[in-house]
Amino acid sequence: MKHSILLVEDEKIVRVSLTDALRAEGYTVLPVEDGGKAMSALEEAEFSLVITDIRLPEVSGIEILRKCLFEAPTTPVIMMTAFGTIKDAVEAMRLGAFDYMTKPFDLDEMLLTVGKALELQSLTSENIRLKKELSRYWGAPNIIGESKAMRTIFGLLDKISRTDSTVLILGESGTGKELIASTIHYQSSRKKKPIIRVNCAALPEELIESELFGYEKGAFTGAVARKPGRFDLADGGTIFLDEIGDLPLLTQTKILRVLEERTFERLGATQSSAVDVRIIAATNKDLQKEIEKGLFREDLYYRLHVIPMVMPPLRKRKDDIPLLIHAFARKFNDQLGTDVSFDPEAIQVLMQHTFPGNVRELMNVIERCIALANDTIIRRTDLPGHIAGSRNQKTPLATLQEITAEAEKNHIAQILRLTDGNRSKASAILGISRKTLWEKIKNIGLTAD
Repeated sequence: MKHSILLVEDEKIVRVSLTDALRAEGYTVLPVEDGGKAMSALEEAEFSLVITDIRLPEVSGIEILRKCLFEAPTTPVIMMTAFGTIKDAVEAMRLGAFDYMTKPFDLDEMLLTVGKALELQSLTSENIRLKKELSRYWGAPNIIGESKAMRTIFGLLDKISRTDSTVLILGESGTGKELIASTIHYQSSRKKKPIIRVNCAALPEELIESELFGYEKGAFTGAVARKPGRFDLADGGTIFLDEIGDLPLLTQTKILRVLEERTFERLGATQSSAVDVRIIAATNKDLQKEIEKGLFREDLYYRLHVIPMVMPPLRKRKDDIPLLIHAFARKFNDQLGTDVSFDPEAIQVLMQHTFPGNVRELMNVIERCIALANDTIIRRTDLPGHIAGSRNQKTPLATLQEITAEAEKNHIAQILRLTDGNRSKASAILGISRKTLWEKIKNIGLTAD
């Protein structure tokens, strides 16, 4: 791709000669003669590089530089200056210009400086692209959904990730609470530090405190060396306390102290340790009811409840089920080296299931179907019995999937007639492989010689 350069120079001879030289090097150049036109050009297009004189009619080169620094910080700016305005050039360098050239300048020297500036611009742009790719890998695009409920979650994620506030994620098991916690961390300013995940329900009660806060050498029999806890490991990053509703009351008190004072004590320690950590907690329990039962501290609840997020169960976001099916199918096909898909009726049956295990249950169903598939198409009869038998007989006679399948069948049949049954020609017209066409013909019951 050609680099585009905005050249701003009011002296015609300099402008024309430099334009010719840059174009001879293969660059795309937009030459303008005053600062006003340069500002308009920057509004209308993006440039790989800006070369501008400092003293210009209407708008100065310094103002052009400021605009680039503010609106296009990856675009380097080379300043041109007469000998008498060296002071202005030094000021431009202080503000962030890439370099300056003193008139009259040598064209070869200018082209060398341009090459260095464009090399820097390319490296900077590639670095930003890679960071975006990494962000996409860890961030919200991994959370699949287009339903209204999930759009609300995405909107919250964008806001929450910019803060350092404590978050309490509520929702049934299998709704993706851990994925939400990971997304918040990797979109935050703490993303270069670790996120430490703790399943509070899985820790034996007698080991919870030593696991969370660590211990000093000699703290108890068998403590032959100092051991850091999960809060030590999460310092500077995030700690995700999953199933926090299962913590014993004594441990809840110590978590409250961390939230209030940002300090904790290791077992056997004589003084407190400071910690810089963001806390994200999650639970599938109704903490208000747990408070009423005396099983959860009310003051801890309100400390955790700074930003609450409620993950919707899958039965309340059924529009997302087809997207999830395709995403999980792609994942397990890649793992198993298969090419299995779900037919419209199977997808429709899956959409009618209540999925008490939520997204986790759906993922397990998809993995099971693909692992045990005898064909490249999963049909209703291939689904687990408790799902295949739950089909709601009151559904409309013609669903959108059924209508789409019928339209596809008719279109394929028409193309086959037009090509006299020549599958190679038909697949080329349809834009699919001959193998895929053969599978579709077999699946929908067409005949073609």
